[in-house]
Amino acid sequence: MAKRFLFSPSQSKNLKFGEASFEILSDFLINLNIRNKDKLSNLSRYSGDFKDKRLIECVFLATEELRLDPLVGYHAVELLERFMIKHLEDLFSTPHTPAGAAGVHKGNYEDLVYEKLSEKFHLILLSCVQIASKLSLHSAVVDNNTAAQFLHSMGHSVSKQTIMDMELMILKALDFRLNTPNPLTYVEILLEVLGHNDSSIPVEHLHHLSRHVLQFTYLQRTAIYDSLLKATTQCLSPSDEQRKTFVSVTEDCMLLGVGVIAVGAYILNVTNWEQVVEELSHITGISVKSISDFTHVTLMHITKNNSPMVTAT
Repeated sequence: MAKRFLFSPSQSKNLKFGEASFEILSDFLINLNIRNKDKLSNLSRYSGDFKDKRLIECVFLATEELRLDPLVGYHAVELLERFMIKHLEDLFSTPHTPAGAAGVHKGNYEDLVYEKLSEKFHLILLSCVQIASKLSLHSAVVDNNTAAQFLHSMGHSVSKQTIMDMELMILKALDFRLNTPNPLTYVEILLEVLGHNDSSIPVEHLHHLSRHVLQFTYLQRTAIYDSLLKATTQCLSPSDEQRKTFVSVTEDCMLLGVGVIAVGAYILNVTNWEQVVEELSHITGISVKSISDFTHVTLMHITKNNSPMVTAT
């Protein structure tokens, strides 16, 4: 009888899709599960604020222009959000007075902080892409010369020393803890586990399609999760408290991973779609209903149809 995947402890490694052995996949899965739960138990009030559609588009376009692996883009978004959350929490918990801001009120101080950040945000964003490129085994590295040339092409004249200083600032803010799992990692590992548990599932085809579904979902995350919140609460105008509680859903990468795969399987017209959903539920512990609801809402946005027929029992 073939082995069946559940969670088991160890460390993860960086391999291309389809190359990981049973033991490495098992290590990956437990590591992702622990990291996801740890993230959800330590959410900030700023969580999700730096995953705006326009910002994600900028990161993805930068990685495309620099001919980087798509994985770099997702990793850069995670690094960017972590840095910005840490940076803002530090600034607002122990206020530093920007030049010319003496005697300002709290509201004005916050406005000044955001104004100063906006002036160098293009550099922060590219530095996160640069750092992410250095962490990928399957992507070109963005060095300071390339970064300076890219910024210049975007209309920003930035010295290589300034680029280096910003990179160091981000590294220090994150305590050099850079190996943060990103949504594409969740999707790919879950797909490999799914294929191991059920060889009848066309995971190679699903892999290609799921990458496109993930990109769409990530770019449309605000609209998709808003629809999911309304469907979950059965309320067209959810309260602030309901939205605050729902952040643990919007930041759940394991739910995003299984949801993306389920959407891909539905589009691919996998005959045993319900079986795929049940297997994903078995692997992650996420309920079949939660996966089906995510699939229903995402397909609604893909097709711009209010009532796609998606059910799993």
